[in-house]
Parts: sequence; C-alpha cells; structure tokens
Amino acid sequence: MEPLEEEGKELTKKMRWLTYNDLIFPPQVPGENPRPAYICLVKENIKYSPKKMWYIACLVRGMSVDEAIRQLSFVSRKGAEIAKETIKEAQSLAIQDHNVEYKSNLWVAESFVGKGPVVHGIRRHARMRIGKVEYKHCHYFVRLEEGKPPDNYYNRPSFDKQSMVDRWMKMIRNRKISSSL
Repeated sequence: MEPLEEEGKELTKKMRWLTYNDLIFPPQVPGENPRPAYICLVKENIKYSPKKMWYIACLVRGMSVDEAIRQLSFVSRKGAEIAKETIKEAQSLAIQDHNVEYKSNLWVAESFVGKGPVVHGIRRHARMRIGKVEYKHCHYFVRLEEGKPPDNYYNRPSFDKQSMVDRWMKMIRNRKISSSL
C-alpha cells in the first residue's frame, strides 16, 4: 500500500477499510474504560446486486455473531450465504490475529454494501434487435466488535402500551380544530 500513497493516489474504500485492522492504539490509563477489540473485513467483487445485498446487510446489523449466523441460515438467498461466510471468516480472523478470547463474544457493529464493477453486455432479440444487460457486482463490508451487542442498536422508541397511549393522548390534546373558538 505504500506505493499508492507515495504516488499521491487516494486509497480506495476497500483498502481503507482493511487499514483499520492495522491501527495501534496507545496504552490505556488504569481508570479508563477498556477499549473493545474489533476486526474489519471486506468481501470484494461478489456477483450479486448491491440492492439485494443491502437488505441482508441491514438484517444482521447489531446482532451477536451467533445470532446473525443463525438468522442468515434461514434466509434462502445467495447473499445470505455470502454474508454468513464473511462473518464466519471475520470471526476466525478475530481469534487468530486480534487476540479475541471467545469467538461467541463478538457482535456485528457495522454491516454495509458498496457498489462494485458493472459489466455491460448485450442480449439478442428477435428481428435483429438487441437488449442491454448489466451484470452487477458488490462489495460487502463487515466490522465485528468484542463485547455484548447493545439492547437498542437503532435507538428506536419503546412501544410498550403505556407509552403508546400517552403519546396518542398528547397528540389528541394538542391538536387544533379549525374554524372553532
């Protein structure tokens, strides 16, 4: 990667994502909260549409690794199998290279998809006509982090009965009826 930086070219997103694994942090102060270990991995040039893969990437976000693998085994799509393999590969790399003690003590902190190369082709039709075909590829990025997953990853409001009733009553009381006193 040094020759690219010397020539002044920017690193691609795929290369930058993998350089996060090489970061070295300074030692921590005794009273400081422990910094969780993490591992970044990218699976490049998957012959699968980024739009289809996006749904699978969103499904596993914020789950523990075991739960993500369990959920992906029930999804009957090609992208689910690819995501499952990538998460398992990142899990094994975390144990081998990044000193993570337990493989089940990881969660999916980030999971997203990037657009890959698009190969254009043609398809023959009747009467000497042709149709354009696009063969789309994507890159799947995943970051596993050590520790327990957060209870509320997306910061959604709680939907218990009492809070829903309170919100509805507040909305009803604050409404303004037009053409009234």
